[in-house]
Amino acid sequence: MDLTLTEEQRMIRDMARDFAQKELAPKAAERDENDEFPRQDLRKMGELGLLGLTVPEAYDGFKVDTVSYCLAMEEIARACAATSLVMTVHCTPAIYPIVYFGSEEQKRRCLPHMASGEWLGAFALTEAGAGSDAASISTTAVREGDEYVLNGVKSWITTGDEARILIVFATVDRSKGHKGITAFIVDSQRPGFRVGKHEEKMGMRASHTTEVILEDYRAPLSDLLGEEGQGFKIALGTLDASRIGIAAQAVGIAQAALDTALRYAQERCQFGQPIAQFQAIQWMLADMATRVEAARLLTWQAALKQDRGERCTKEASMAKLFASEVSTWVCDRALQIHGGYGYSREYPVERYYRDARVTRIYEGTSEIQRLVIATQLLRGS
Repeated sequence: MDLTLTEEQRMIRDMARDFAQKELAPKAAERDENDEFPRQDLRKMGELGLLGLTVPEAYDGFKVDTVSYCLAMEEIARACAATSLVMTVHCTPAIYPIVYFGSEEQKRRCLPHMASGEWLGAFALTEAGAGSDAASISTTAVREGDEYVLNGVKSWITTGDEARILIVFATVDRSKGHKGITAFIVDSQRPGFRVGKHEEKMGMRASHTTEVILEDYRAPLSDLLGEEGQGFKIALGTLDASRIGIAAQAVGIAQAALDTALRYAQERCQFGQPIAQFQAIQWMLADMATRVEAARLLTWQAALKQDRGERCTKEASMAKLFASEVSTWVCDRALQIHGGYGYSREYPVERYYRDARVTRIYEGTSEIQRLVIATQLLRGS
């Protein structure tokens, strides 16, 4: 497996890095403090093509290979994890189902606006009573003539208050279990859609997370995504792809923590010398760097397999599991290297620590990833 980056991949990485460090990094702490959604910078990202990296050129996108997408995601997360969360939800779980399961009309109606960043996307699967057990969702879709009437409350929806297009999952028949789940393209501008409570979160604070409430929302047949009863398949296929993006995000946060710890260790002096000269610190830095690189390579491996058109369920879960746990571990060590200053908001490591923690929860908890990996192993894949 050749892991040498192509010239195009390096250009995408460098473009994302340049934008992220100049535009996102200087504002990240203030946005975190104020729960400030990065609207203006997202518009700039749309203009640069960063929000259309998963949209085919036929629909005004800039579709790249998955490794290139991961490189861009890592650089955005390295500067501002919250902005990277908006980006990854938009580019993968919101756009992916339309690209791979949508009709030609749906693609032409939605994708150009999403590629430009004019319309942001969201993915609405989770409910208060249906997190890891996605098959138990209670949001209903009742067919009435040429429409489906949707009713229900979705929880923990990233960009729920800012998205124009949401991929919403509802059941047409609860007695059928996962076979009754159906996917819809929901337009937040239509009657029957409203935003519920905003979650006050520990981290990723500039990325808004809300309830989404559907009250007699009428979805025309043209907004049925795929076929009736195909929703669970769409959700699982989407999660394989989106977990790779979350792995790249986790790597970016970990890299930022490592960079900050390395600089601090060379600047902070104790007992007459920089603390980087002490073996205890050196060993921590060495372990941090090794784990970050291992997480990055696992992420690239999953990305390469997806690009070859092969099923990557196991590899995506491995990358997401390992990268998310590495990210929280590396951020913890970075905070420790900073000592008391690491616990203060004067330095960014406490934000990295808070942001990294949720990567072990969304898109499937670490426990769910282990179940997925074990299931794939036992099947002999």
